Amino acid sequence: MKKRPNPAYVSLDDWICHEAIPFSLDSIENFETAVDRTVASPDSPVDLLGFGEALHGGREILLLRNRLFRRLVEEHGYSAIALESSFPRARLVNEYVAGCGPASYEAVQEAGFSHGFGRFEANRELVEWMRQYNADPSHRVKLRFYGFDSPTEMTHSDSPRQLLQFVLDYLDSIDGAGNRDCRERIDRLLGQDADWENPAAMMDPARSIGLSPAVTSLRIETEDLIEELQVHRPDLVAKSDEWRYLEAVHYASTARQLLNYHAAVARPGGGERTAFLLGIRDAMMAENLAYLVSREHGRGKVLAFGHNSHLRRGRAAWQLGPTLLTWWPAGAHLDTMFGPRYAVIGSAVGTSEANGIGRPEANTLEARLTAVAGPARFIPTHRGQGLPAPDMGAIPIRSGSRKNSSYFPLTPESLSDFDWLAVLDTMGYDRGGPPLVEWDANPGE
Repeated sequence: MKKRPNPAYVSLDDWICHEAIPFSLDSIENFETAVDRTVASPDSPVDLLGFGEALHGGREILLLRNRLFRRLVEEHGYSAIALESSFPRARLVNEYVAGCGPASYEAVQEAGFSHGFGRFEANRELVEWMRQYNADPSHRVKLRFYGFDSPTEMTHSDSPRQLLQFVLDYLDSIDGAGNRDCRERIDRLLGQDADWENPAAMMDPARSIGLSPAVTSLRIETEDLIEELQVHRPDLVAKSDEWRYLEAVHYASTARQLLNYHAAVARPGGGERTAFLLGIRDAMMAENLAYLVSREHGRGKVLAFGHNSHLRRGRAAWQLGPTLLTWWPAGAHLDTMFGPRYAVIGSAVGTSEANGIGRPEANTLEARLTAVAGPARFIPTHRGQGLPAPDMGAIPIRSGSRKNSSYFPLTPESLSDFDWLAVLDTMGYDRGGPPLVEWDANPGE
């Protein structure tokens, strides 16, 4: 991201007025100029650029992401995009993008994404554009599609079967006979996937199998599998290659983390338990992204797209009923891992009837940010440096959404958590997503 001296402003509105870079998604030239001004920085190399969404399913923010990635690929040396979707599942989408997997998007729409994200029309458009780009022989560096989320959902967690079978398949490709006993033990301990994915376990730890004798034995088997990979690294690399080996190691490590997650699900603890689970998930996200950046080293840079709450640098917070949950998100881990090689753009929206978001209240960040020329704009935050402190302490937080529970308004901390903000006046809801139903924010009144 561009390094500039941090200016001092007399007011927050003065900062917004002077720093905003307006653009419109309806004008390609206007948009590309705004992107170039935002991310071009020869003296400040970035290996991983995060782009956060204020809510899941926003049509314009997804369209903005698609066009941003295209510009980053064509002019700024990016070779891959990683979405907030299951890391192991995304391999299938990448095969489709590379032209060597399934023949149609429908074949990867469910199996290749988690959270139902494959149904969003904008994600289809992204994947199809990447496939077309890779089919052009003039493009020497082929694009890659990744997921960086852990294999978990809000209501349940996946079985580690897919991760462990990937590692076992790798070992089989080298010595199938020698690996047979290990595979049989692991298959027996895995049991039924439905037992791992029981949604009741998220609310009732006693319903989780995460601390059962079989799963405890599976955790030991997984540790032994990782040790096997480490001890025999020279031989395994010689009989496959360095990247296939490292891929198997990462899958095994991810299986270990997922088993630890299931163990945490099985422990009682109320709000502290939930916050710890959220922290495990984000730590896994960060490890996945670090691995993906290492895979792209020498090929290009990576754009990571996920919720603002995951990619921000500061602590994440979620008010769950009477309990305020806080944890370190992936962005905080990445900031520690990469330093200035990690930069992140957060996003915000003024109004969205489709998502149940009304006009922002006076003096909120969203009201001030959308008061300057639009209909969209990039605004640098300078990590909060040079911004007037009295103004910052008096910023109210706008009301939330009555339809989309994934929406989180900006807070004063957003100005230090992100390098830039992408602010849109309005936002629709993307085709293909689950229907949004308005709820009563004041039941009984």
